[in-house]
Amino acid sequence: MTRAEAKREVLRVAQALDQAGMMPSKSGNVSVRDAKGFIITPAGLPYARTTAADLVTTGLDGSPLGRAKHRPSSEWRLHAAIYAARTDVAAVVHTHSPRATALSCARKGIPPLHYMVLLAGGPIACAEHATAGTQSLAENALRALTARRAVLLANHGVVAVGTTLAAAHALALEVENLAGQYLDLLAAGLKPVLLTDAQLAEAAKHFAGYGRG
Repeated sequence: MTRAEAKREVLRVAQALDQAGMMPSKSGNVSVRDAKGFIITPAGLPYARTTAADLVTTGLDGSPLGRAKHRPSSEWRLHAAIYAARTDVAAVVHTHSPRATALSCARKGIPPLHYMVLLAGGPIACAEHATAGTQSLAENALRALTARRAVLLANHGVVAVGTTLAAAHALALEVENLAGQYLDLLAAGLKPVLLTDAQLAEAAKHFAGYGRG
């Protein structure tokens, strides 16, 4: 994929998530790994008005490469930390999707109530709280992402990663779906019957490669 093609794909995913109510207006951010760093959505620009030319190509230190019209997303440290530590990750999607974010505000993760948690590698943790845009947030998220492809950020939102942008996008959608199922059960006063490790392992045999893009 050329850099121009990668930028168009990042823009398409960001705008689709915005339209789906998962990254309203200027919240959240999307990136894809680039040969010298990554391509990321810009800071403070509504996605409905963003063009491919507005996206920022940066080095892993967050510094724009070439002439940039805008600053990179304020969460560039989060993306940079993930790319530096996880060679298996080629794309990062960070959303403020409503139901998963609500769950994060209770500082709860998503337990194995449904086998679709396997899309994230297993139960989804909620990272320790840190101020948005800080290196502490990036480090907390990275710890909670150990052996996983998705994490909730306390009082903040969701991070989903993938070997492709399509996979990270699909995972972000599924995290919101799982969060909704969990909240619906809790609201109904029901306690979910969680899948055991053995049941998850059995499901995983039939799940290999699902949704990876």
